[in-house]
Amino acid sequence: MAIDPDALASSLRRLAALGEPGTSVKEALRHVTEACEDLFGVAGSGIMLADEQNVPRYVAASDGPGRMLEVIESATGQGPCTEAFVNNTVVASTDVTAEERWPDLASAIRPYGVRAVLGLPVRLGAVTVGTLDVYYDRPHVWGDDECQALGRYRDVIESTLAAAVAAHNAGELAAQLQYALDYRVIIERGVGYLMARDQVDSITAFARLRRAARDTQSKIGDVAQQLVSSGRLPMESP
Repeated sequence: MAIDPDALASSLRRLAALGEPGTSVKEALRHVTEACEDLFGVAGSGIMLADEQNVPRYVAASDGPGRMLEVIESATGQGPCTEAFVNNTVVASTDVTAEERWPDLASAIRPYGVRAVLGLPVRLGAVTVGTLDVYYDRPHVWGDDECQALGRYRDVIESTLAAAVAAHNAGELAAQLQYALDYRVIIERGVGYLMARDQVDSITAFARLRRAARDTQSKIGDVAQQLVSSGRLPMESP
């Protein structure tokens, strides 16, 4: 994959702005998604970060369809970006509208022209706190070179986001990122417990934790802690 050096330099300057006092992290991340589109020739990109419920939510996108991808994934709990977040791995789809893995996403995203999607986990330290998402408006097989190049771009986003947090420049995102850092391990344990107990995959287990937290108006970390301690989700019979 050929990358324009001038575009790369411009992108890195925008990333560096994340650590500067007075710079809005969300605004800087939006510029980063736009630069990603220019650099890699994709139709669009976006960044999701975990909220206080440790559910990935829209933070920035290069365009409307990219935003809708993130909004719909958050609402349905399905898709390559959600799977990348839960499993801490790169997840590719040649055409999300034809995916049997994520039927709710496939149906809902169809009107927006989002087809091939790649989701890459974004981490602070060793903890996954969000995703970098890129898409094409046509079916596309993601090559190893693309995944590696986008992985390097994601690495720069991680380092710069970490610098912004360390400099206390993350503003309104700081609390939700801290929650993700504090509760990721117990949530992973809860997901693993449900996978073993109920013989389900990680995405189904995570969705059950989300639903139990919503139904009881609790935080997902507290629900996971109760599950690991008692062997039951809230409202489950002994």
